[in-house]
Amino acid sequence: MSSLNLATKPAVAGADSFPKWVLLCAGGIIAFSLISVGLVRITGNGPDQRAAAPTVQRSLLFQDQKDGSVLVADGRTGETLTVLHGEQGFVRGALRALTRERHARALGSNLPFDLVARVDGRVTLMDPSTGHRVDLESFGPTNTAEFARFLAMRPE
Repeated sequence: MSSLNLATKPAVAGADSFPKWVLLCAGGIIAFSLISVGLVRITGNGPDQRAAAPTVQRSLLFQDQKDGSVLVADGRTGETLTVLHGEQGFVRGALRALTRERHARALGSNLPFDLVARVDGRVTLMDPSTGHRVDLESFGPTNTAEFARFLAMRPE
């Protein structure tokens, strides 16, 4: 008789047809987002964090030469620090990113950039004429060292 009851019992179709895993995933994403935002706000490592105090700052001029090299000069005195020959891929790439904005604003290429080493070990290349900057440590220690060497250079 019990087998008859099971056979005659009406099946409830579609009562809970929405998959629970979708709700669990959505809840997990929301929880992760809230926790991440909370940690960024508490630790102060957000995009609006204040830069550490500078230890060394130098004004630099970068000038393309006819032979394809790049002359690096002190931005205050105009004295030549070095001439970069060859590819110099990272140096050229970082400068290209900043000079693109200068060209868009019709600013001259004879304005200096600021290279800043900070207490926390970060090195930043800034363009005071546009307000843009490149945080060089984001590209690794080798690429950061390509620019950091200009801080200690003496005129040739």
